[in-house]
Amino acid sequence: MPASPAMREIFRRKPIELIDDEPAGGLQRALGLWQLTAIGVGGIIGAGIFALAGSVAHDTAGPAVLISFLIAGVASAAAALSYAEFAGLIPKAGSAYTYGYAVLGEPVGWFIGWDLLLEYTAIVAVVAIGISGYISFLLEQLDLSLPAWMLGAPGTGEGHHVDLFAALLCLLIAFLLNRGIKAAARFETVVVVIKVVVVIVVIVAGAFYIKHENYTPYFPFGFGGAVTGASTVFFAVFGYDAMSTAAEESVDAKRHLPKAILLSLAISMVLYVLVCLVLTGMQRYTDINPKSGLSSAFESVGLSGLGSLIAAGAIVGIMTVLFTFMLGVTRIWYSMSRDGLLPRWFAKTHPTRHVPTRITWIAGIVSAVIAGFLPIGEAAELTNIGILLAFVVVCVAVIVLRYRQPDLPRGFRTPLMPFVPLVGIGFSIWLITYLKPETWARFAIWFVIGLIVYVGYSRRHSLLATGGGVPKSTAES
Repeated sequence: MPASPAMREIFRRKPIELIDDEPAGGLQRALGLWQLTAIGVGGIIGAGIFALAGSVAHDTAGPAVLISFLIAGVASAAAALSYAEFAGLIPKAGSAYTYGYAVLGEPVGWFIGWDLLLEYTAIVAVVAIGISGYISFLLEQLDLSLPAWMLGAPGTGEGHHVDLFAALLCLLIAFLLNRGIKAAARFETVVVVIKVVVVIVVIVAGAFYIKHENYTPYFPFGFGGAVTGASTVFFAVFGYDAMSTAAEESVDAKRHLPKAILLSLAISMVLYVLVCLVLTGMQRYTDINPKSGLSSAFESVGLSGLGSLIAAGAIVGIMTVLFTFMLGVTRIWYSMSRDGLLPRWFAKTHPTRHVPTRITWIAGIVSAVIAGFLPIGEAAELTNIGILLAFVVVCVAVIVLRYRQPDLPRGFRTPLMPFVPLVGIGFSIWLITYLKPETWARFAIWFVIGLIVYVGYSRRHSLLATGGGVPKSTAES
């Protein structure tokens, strides 16, 4: 029995051949392998090294925080391998949104894209708030007194009205992205190199102060503590997903993007493991400061000056996370608008800089408002679930497509199919069960809003619904 028009509409997919043939619009292909890798490393290395490692070691896993990162890394790698296959097959902006649209259908693609718009914007805000705290700390070290009104969101302290530093950081990143992808990526690469150098200095200097007795007991909270720690640090080992949204700005996405995804995760995991060894070797886990683990560890061995350098490196290092995730949200939004699921007005690009200027400024302003006026805890609760759902969608889609169209030319093939993507699916679902009820409530509200937008606008205006075919260039004249 032939499918009804309603069923065909629900399950309509954007053909991969159509996606591959469509023009890049107004985006400029300017990113090489190492620039893409730098964007990925910039998105992965940040709070995980400078904050989460100490916190998880102190509260959850002890010296086995290294095992926590390894478990999270294996799980993240399962998703990364699935992303890498799609990156070599569909080298277009949009990442999980585009992959879901092409394989699982328009509604799935829509809702993953819709979720990631909120998740990535919230991550930018949360990271900006975290950096703002480091900036305030360093200014206090320099005996610079600042007015209370600008030091935090309402309710976070006496006299606090806005976290001005956090809001300005969001606007700064939006400004840099609007300068053009080549200039923005050059800035990102330089900052990532500085961050990696600081981390290497930490590893080399700290190695001389390791005391092997600090590793005993290795599992003070049991092996279960290390597994629980993995659920926390997992959110420090993704970032390649946001980097993959820049596919249309890569000079050779089919070759470079899969390599950049795997390289960025591999480099980051090596640094994470070495930092965990140094941190828990320098200081007993019970004495590690959960808020500033590395700085306190070096202060405990008489290297307080190096601790200040680490704090400065944390500011520089975590800033790259802002760049990667704001890049991600703008490219997903651009791709959804180009496909007609959101108004095409948003997809207009600057005639000479070749970036979606309108979207970038909107994302910068929205993230600045969240960062300036919401406490970090409330802002953080807007994150996590959408990214985990995106991992599930990508891992499911790579299995489905491998069996539906096995002969498609793939620049990279996920090994051990379907075992590897099933690991990514299982681990992501497991982590979703750990999320707070408040997170589910916020997700449900955002989901309902998205459903209204999709039913009321997107399903009727998408290019597949209107027969618009391949999108025309959206560059402004």
